[in-house]
Amino acid sequence: MKHATKKLELTGQRFGKLTALSPAKNIGNKTTWLCRCDCGRETVVKTHHLRSGHTKSCGCQNGPGGPRTALGLTYIDGTCIEMLRSKRVRSNNTSGVPGVDWLEQKQRWRASICFKGTRRYLGSYLRFEDAVEARKKAEHELHDEFLREFAADVEEQHLAVSS
Repeated sequence: MKHATKKLELTGQRFGKLTALSPAKNIGNKTTWLCRCDCGRETVVKTHHLRSGHTKSCGCQNGPGGPRTALGLTYIDGTCIEMLRSKRVRSNNTSGVPGVDWLEQKQRWRASICFKGTRRYLGSYLRFEDAVEARKKAEHELHDEFLREFAADVEEQHLAVSS
């Protein structure tokens, strides 16, 4: 299935709590928009997710009382906070380390990480330990920092509510 490469003009249009501000860099072959949420936060959203109603906020409505509360999941910029926190190894993982897999044809270990809807390849390595090290470094730089910022935002919101 081919995807359109021409961006639709969505500037100023509202999608739930989001207002489309300007076109953003594509995610893979998917067109995206920089949007501002009613809460003031800006986020990049795939055009299809805006138009289909899949994404209606920056993730702020996924907090307490939001539609995903029943599932116990909080999504910010397409990233599930609970999945990042758990660092759980998926059942289909064959290496025992998230984001590290064996490339049979190349006889090398590949390290990658997904964050905010984008998969980043970190390299391929002869030694498993090197691939794990690359993955752990990327987790620290991307996931851990993101979780710290999220925790600070939640604390700030909590203080504002209790004031």
